[in-house]
Amino acid sequence: MIALERARQTLETLGLAQAAAVLESRLEAAAAKEMTYAECLADLLEAELIVRRERYLKTRIRLAHFPFQKTLDHFDFSFQPSIDERQIRELATMAFVASATNVLFLGPPGVGKSHLAIALGLAAIEQGLAVYFVTAHALVQDLRRAHAENRLERRLRVYTSPRLLIVDELGYLALDPLEATLFFSWSAPATPAGASS
Repeated sequence: MIALERARQTLETLGLAQAAAVLESRLEAAAAKEMTYAECLADLLEAELIVRRERYLKTRIRLAHFPFQKTLDHFDFSFQPSIDERQIRELATMAFVASATNVLFLGPPGVGKSHLAIALGLAAIEQGLAVYFVTAHALVQDLRRAHAENRLERRLRVYTSPRLLIVDELGYLALDPLEATLFFSWSAPATPAGASS
């Protein structure tokens, strides 16, 4: 067995599928550029890391349950001059998550509250934080159902385990006494930071 094939099989055995797939082309490029062995190895491992990060981000975004994906770069701050862009960019650093501070976006429909909340959620995922998005109506209905089925504590873990919980459309529905109790009094070992819109 030639060394190239042995190296490819070893990479595959180690679970480095992308490195195995690009091994030959990266070796050819390294030879053409007269790279050192260390540079060639670093280049090969970087190709693996890039693919793994993309896969990680896609998975985290899927698990967040966003209804759409829009970043801060997609937000037109000139359309909403009342929104302080500097403050929003500061929120994107996720310092509020580290300090377990809640963030509320208030305003009439159509001003971009959901867009900003989701953009911050995407920024959090980019920074390695787990995020979960849910509308207030869906959250309350889920908690009500879990309460009726005597599995509330277990169901709450869905909402308390992510570092960032985004509850959208919070002010759009009236809560009955049980729903208000379920929504406002659930506790967890570590209170998640949340953005509501």
